[in-house]
Amino acid sequence: MRRFLVIRLLQALVALFAITLIVFGLTHLSGSPVDALLPDDASPAQIETLIRHWGLDRPLHEQYLAFLGNALQGDLGVSLKWRGYTAMEVVLQRLPATLKLGGLSVLLSIVVAIPLGVIAARHRGTMVDKSANVVALLGQSLPQFWLGIMLIWIFAVGLGWFPTSGQGGVQHMILPAIAMASFQIAALTRLTRSAMLDNLRTEYIKLARLKGVSEHKIIWKHALRNAAIVPLTYFGLLAGSLLTGSVVIESVFSWPGTGLLSIEAIRGRDYPVVQAVVILFAVVFLVINYVVDAVYALVDPRIRRG
Repeated sequence: MRRFLVIRLLQALVALFAITLIVFGLTHLSGSPVDALLPDDASPAQIETLIRHWGLDRPLHEQYLAFLGNALQGDLGVSLKWRGYTAMEVVLQRLPATLKLGGLSVLLSIVVAIPLGVIAARHRGTMVDKSANVVALLGQSLPQFWLGIMLIWIFAVGLGWFPTSGQGGVQHMILPAIAMASFQIAALTRLTRSAMLDNLRTEYIKLARLKGVSEHKIIWKHALRNAAIVPLTYFGLLAGSLLTGSVVIESVFSWPGTGLLSIEAIRGRDYPVVQAVVILFAVVFLVINYVVDAVYALVDPRIRRG
């Protein structure tokens, strides 16, 4: 078990190092932030002073090593757009809004997808199963941004049931949470259905039926408990993708979280904030998957022995 966890931790650290290298390179491909920081009539002297001040005149490898060294100390630099704040301060101010929306989306995905997948497997081949498959197909096919726009058009503009955008109470969260969770509901439904079908064919389920155990208990206690291993492995991807997917949904609904912040930072060529957002997402994603790996190893001994 310990060896398995150490190997997973080393893999996560290597992945994080690769992410920092890629993020640093991609952010610098968008151009210099000088144009966004200075007015159009800025003098060459002002431009040169700003470049020296931010170290943009140094070779890229030196800039990266300085960035990596500071990042290891928890310092991701000062925001170029939001003056007076460090990059991490700007990100942490927006993070609670993303966590609220992402948490509701995760909850919605689990509450809808698990029962739907179980019911579809229980009624395989019936209209219930076919309807669940249609829902899953639509959820995986429809682009999230398009679905978000349609939800705004129908339920906010047309019916007036929900606000069109912005942050507020629970009503402001319902439409973006549905749009964000749509793909995950579809994927989790299909995984749960497939895992349940595999378990319902096993010998121990047949034996339980021969013993006279109620079908309700067989489905929701015995089969679901063993089938839950498959959705559990997907939970890390689910939580991580909901965070990264917030970039699109928060832009559509003008939700003031880290997703919308990343778009604003890219437009302003604010390297430190962009890097802070992506690295924070990467760390959260890796931590969640590491925890899921650990839980999976506890649930299934074959994993830690492999």
